Amino acid sequence: MRILCTVDGSEYSQWGIQALEAFASREPKHVTLLHVVDKPALQSLTGKNVLNERRALAAMEKAGGILLRDAARSAHVALGQAATAPRTQFRTILAHGPLAHTIAKHARRLKTDLIMMGSRGLSDIQGFLLGSVSRQVASTAACPVLVVKQPMTNLLQVALAVDDSKPSRTAAKFLRSRILPKSATVTILTSAESPVTDFAARYLSESQLAELKQPVMERATALINGLRNEFIKEGYSVVTQIQMNHVIDTIVKYVEANHDQLLVIGSRDLTKSERLYLGSVSESLLRHAPCSVLIVRGARV
Repeated sequence: MRILCTVDGSEYSQWGIQALEAFASREPKHVTLLHVVDKPALQSLTGKNVLNERRALAAMEKAGGILLRDAARSAHVALGQAATAPRTQFRTILAHGPLAHTIAKHARRLKTDLIMMGSRGLSDIQGFLLGSVSRQVASTAACPVLVVKQPMTNLLQVALAVDDSKPSRTAAKFLRSRILPKSATVTILTSAESPVTDFAARYLSESQLAELKQPVMERATALINGLRNEFIKEGYSVVTQIQMNHVIDTIVKYVEANHDQLLVIGSRDLTKSERLYLGSVSESLLRHAPCSVLIVRGARV
């Protein structure tokens, strides 16, 4: 697997590097560490003073190089390859440009399988991984994006939120084949939308409500059981959870109560106009989930 880790020197960025430890058993083939100098933002700060701009740019590039060297050492340690011959190929890149666009561009150029980035934070050098940046990367990147919100050096509890769609099945396959260690327990969770509005439910009997909801629950059960069997065949421990409630609230509350370390969701490819915003479910889960979030889109599985 080819992983691209963003680096900015903040605590949140460091969590992203440390999260490589959770993938050590998979031994990723390539790890690229990327630091972006936001030159357009720098120019807006220095105005038309060319000399000040050059000095600031040189200082930021020098600091960026130091950050990348430190991050490379941390990545070796995280993958358990600090004292052995590296089995993973490491690369560092110092790039210039708008943050989210530059990250997504390099991911495409490097044929990255996964982008890993801290959820937010200000580096000692410049503002980098702000919430808006991780959101923009998640909405524009052509590959899966893992937004690390807390220290995550192992993966023991993982939640996979699914619906009856191709992106959900892709997310399940990517999780099994690229991410999940054998020691982890995965909860496959779905929240089926009720076919009856709250208003209409006031005028229906319990038996009528049950009759209307039964086909929805049967489809959800078939979906969950099919995915469950695929995980079990590969030796994973699986828990299933089916509810009929508000999708976002249900998933967030379950993940929080279950103390899951990672929430995995599938997301369809977006059109150019849709790339201006993330789909409401993905965006809301990325924003409100208490744990790290992996959005799977365009995965090669």
